[in-house]
Amino acid sequence: MESTQSKPGPLCNPEGSQRTLYPYVTGTSVVALKYKDGILMAADMGGSYGSTLRYKSVERMKPIGKHSLLGASGEISDFQELLRYLDELVLYDNMWDDGNSLGPKEVHNYLTRVMYNRRNKFNPLWNSLVLGGVKNGQKYLGMVSMIGVNFEDNHVATGFGNHLARPILRDEWHENLTFEEAVKLLEKCMRVLLYRDRSAVNKLQIAKITEEGVTISQPYSLKTFWGFSAFENPTLGAEGSW
Repeated sequence: MESTQSKPGPLCNPEGSQRTLYPYVTGTSVVALKYKDGILMAADMGGSYGSTLRYKSVERMKPIGKHSLLGASGEISDFQELLRYLDELVLYDNMWDDGNSLGPKEVHNYLTRVMYNRRNKFNPLWNSLVLGGVKNGQKYLGMVSMIGVNFEDNHVATGFGNHLARPILRDEWHENLTFEEAVKLLEKCMRVLLYRDRSAVNKLQIAKITEEGVTISQPYSLKTFWGFSAFENPTLGAEGSW
């Protein structure tokens, strides 16, 4: 005979809760580079709900400990989960109270392990991360993807920035960039992304990290020009256009 006890409903999950199975609210590209005195990083403040630009004030760059700065594209809730992991890591490091502190290389290595571990459990964190910092006069800049692919470079980018911003950086970046030149170069990259990436918004922040610490600018907008003929009639001459 069938049991008369109530059975779990379709919304119950007897195996416990699950994390993000696919992204809902996402942020687009992060672009970062080394300059003469440290690291500069830029990201806009858009949060897309599917293809809808739902949120316009999402901060995607955060200081980590004393020496590091983290930027993220991808799922915003997974980025918040990562920040909780990092808060625990920094707290544990402070509890040792031995005069040492985690540098950007150590934090970057930790993030690669976290992302690769979650990928191997088929429960990834849907983010691409940029980690930069300065410790003992040494500048460090690296990135890690949602499946744990990671590298270091003089300039890095996530999302569309890999395709649209890095060619500009390869042409114009050099190791003796002043702060003003580096900001101008980042703004040029962000302007191209604004023109070409539908998920980008014209409200961005630029973060700086040096030996003195982290400074994140107030949000501001770039000057833009939409009078280009390709913008006015984008399908002109395109194959299959009306």
